[in-house]
Amino acid sequence: MQTFLLIAEFFVSLALIIAILLHSAKGEGLGAIGGHARMFNSHRDLEAGLNNVTAGLAIAFFVIAGTLGVLY
Repeated sequence: MQTFLLIAEFFVSLALIIAILLHSAKGEGLGAIGGHARMFNSHRDLEAGLNNVTAGLAIAFFVIAGTLGVLY
């Protein structure tokens, strides 16, 4: 049981890292100086779906981590 949870935690953590890195940058930062600022967000549906996937992976990560904490 513990081995399965450790393997699941590993794959969920990798998927969570990938999901976070797929998010687009929200702040304009120094990109606005050179004229590269995005004024309109045209990928709202895609971003909303990615937010849901990221939230689900984060919940799964914490549930598995909590379960492993109780078992060990």
